[in-house]
Amino acid sequence: MSVIESVRPLHGKLTAIRRDIHAHPELAFEEHRTAELVARHLEALGIETHRGIGGTGVVGVVRGGRSLRAIGLRADMDALPITERNTFAHKSTIQGCMHACGHDGHTTMLLGAAEALATRKDFDGTVYLIFQPAEEGEGGAPAMIADGLFDRFPMEAVLGMHNWPGMEAGSFAIHSGPVMASADRFDIRFTGVGAHAAMPHLGVDPVVAGAAFVQAAQTLVSRRLDPIDAGVVSVTQFHAGEAYNVIPDRAELCGTVRTFAAEVRDRLERGLRQVAEGIAASHGVQLAFEYRRGYPPTINTADEAALCAEAARAVVGPERVFTDRRPSMGAEDFAYFLQERPGAYVWIGNGPGEGGCTLHNPHYDFNDEVLPTGVAYWCQLARTLLAASR
Repeated sequence: MSVIESVRPLHGKLTAIRRDIHAHPELAFEEHRTAELVARHLEALGIETHRGIGGTGVVGVVRGGRSLRAIGLRADMDALPITERNTFAHKSTIQGCMHACGHDGHTTMLLGAAEALATRKDFDGTVYLIFQPAEEGEGGAPAMIADGLFDRFPMEAVLGMHNWPGMEAGSFAIHSGPVMASADRFDIRFTGVGAHAAMPHLGVDPVVAGAAFVQAAQTLVSRRLDPIDAGVVSVTQFHAGEAYNVIPDRAELCGTVRTFAAEVRDRLERGLRQVAEGIAASHGVQLAFEYRRGYPPTINTADEAALCAEAARAVVGPERVFTDRRPSMGAEDFAYFLQERPGAYVWIGNGPGEGGCTLHNPHYDFNDEVLPTGVAYWCQLARTLLAASR
């Protein structure tokens, strides 16, 4: 019997759990219902369960064999502040909140793995099941780390998985090295002197300074970075003025910076500040500049990525495991775990993504047909990693 077939009897139960979580989404650090659902499910399976780690995080402990080795498997639990536009029976019951990124599926697949691992115990060591809060921009991973995750649950590697629309359902993409980008934010305010729009010579126009900055910022990637290096600088907000005939006294701009490498990240931050300072000086406006670092790049370690690929091939066959897919400029706070321990973050295909069924879209829904594949992968990965020589 294949690994997937061995867990397929759980499919109906897991589908019901997944749809229940989808119908009751909770935002970052508010996952009280979801965390309790997870904890009760683990306890019903006889799994040692720890609540309240990093706020609403839950960790289950499954032991098999005599080995002292241990790994961690992580799923995220939080939803997004999006109003769902689906009409199916399990649509969100919470106005302005929905599982638009598939964390309901991630949580459910790890719950399925918990049941399969606890029942069979056909692995040699300890598996820590990490149910993390607040992945969507609020930093649940560093919160769990600060709360002693790796001290209380010592593990040699930590693994993550995210569904990926646009990939064949149940296929896998595994990267050795960068898989997701860093995500930084900047806020810039140019302050000039307001004036009548018909008399611009009597003022100092911050809108012109802002427009110059938008243009100049694009040269940071095109002219300051090595063409081999990846980087994105996007100005996403420009706020100035309230009237047709008034030159405002200030212009405020915001945006994001994405990259895969620490040195490129440093270079872009320095470059943005230099460009803003130069624009301010040349246009005679005052500058307020703030750069806030968010999630770091998610960088898989080569050995763990190779073992993830081996486990995935054992589950779905080599023809459905891809190691040549481009990384994403999206960000993921699993990166913080990978700064503490070796590991890898993989993508599992969610299907074609038609009709708006893409990440962070109000028409998104996790593909329940993927659930057995994800459960089987987690189980096979536990066997593979804990059996691998170190």
